[in-house]
Amino acid sequence: MKNNLLNKFKRLFFSILIVNFNEIILNTKSNNKNYKLVKLYDYVCEKFDEQLQFESMRFSNNNTPKLTDQEIVTIYLFVMEHQGIFKMNKIHQFASEYLLSWFPDLGSYQAFNRRINRLSNVMNTLVGMLLTEFTPKECSTKFSVLDSMPIITCSGKRSGKVAPEITDKGFCSTKSMYYYGMKLHALGFCNPTKLPHPEQIIFTAASVNDFALFKEAWSEKENRMFFGDKIYQSKSFFTNMYANFNLEMLVPMKAVKGMPDVLKKFDGAANDLYSRAVSKIRQPIEALFSWLIEKSDIQKASKVRSTKGLNLHVYGRLVAVFTTLLFNS
Repeated sequence: MKNNLLNKFKRLFFSILIVNFNEIILNTKSNNKNYKLVKLYDYVCEKFDEQLQFESMRFSNNNTPKLTDQEIVTIYLFVMEHQGIFKMNKIHQFASEYLLSWFPDLGSYQAFNRRINRLSNVMNTLVGMLLTEFTPKECSTKFSVLDSMPIITCSGKRSGKVAPEITDKGFCSTKSMYYYGMKLHALGFCNPTKLPHPEQIIFTAASVNDFALFKEAWSEKENRMFFGDKIYQSKSFFTNMYANFNLEMLVPMKAVKGMPDVLKKFDGAANDLYSRAVSKIRQPIEALFSWLIEKSDIQKASKVRSTKGLNLHVYGRLVAVFTTLLFNS
């Protein structure tokens, strides 16, 4: 009962701060940082009330800890997004040094690390909420780009032993390398003035083919035009999809094996122009991946040591990156 009252008081305290944010925001960076922290905590609490509480339910006697799951998530996301710190021990160290007045029940690093690792399902759900809620109005829902990038747990020269349930060996054609890990598949709404906005992000084992994932997850989206790379080149499949769902896939032209040189030269100019046009539309999703890597270092997962840790690594860093949508809305 005492812990419940304490948690309600904490939530009320932060709610009062966010309602009166005009009194908090001054021209100094430190106060802007405080505002970000309060707004992030308020948003996390709101989403826990809506759904996230069911992703982190406890059935033990210790089901109302002093440091709540909402506070754990807020600390984790705030330090990554605002400070650019991604190592767990450094996140806890920063919170201990600079956020203790906000979170006096922080506790030890071991307890913090154990609790944040069991919240990977929360991060998975939260990233979907952020992407859905903050879809820019200028995005086109009729034109989409798609691509994938590797999440590397170790190089292909070694034997991958981390999270064998969700990882395996794959090949990255962009980097021309074999690796162990996962693959991030992104489907994004085209945005004429900015980077594509992810409609959906799916993680698979590294060996999963992009086309196979598309058939399973996105091949029944109606009235949609996709821009993909050459792996999606299947005329018979997309002819059927167009007839059933008004779905089209535009990809750069692929040379036909055994085609006479005369025919190659005859169609060469037109094919080159077409391929450049498709590639130009697809290029922003590659820029999106570069932005994700720069802001979250999501691609390097070589220090992860467990399945829970890997899930937290990929989903947690996505949430941290896309909390910028919360502050820019």
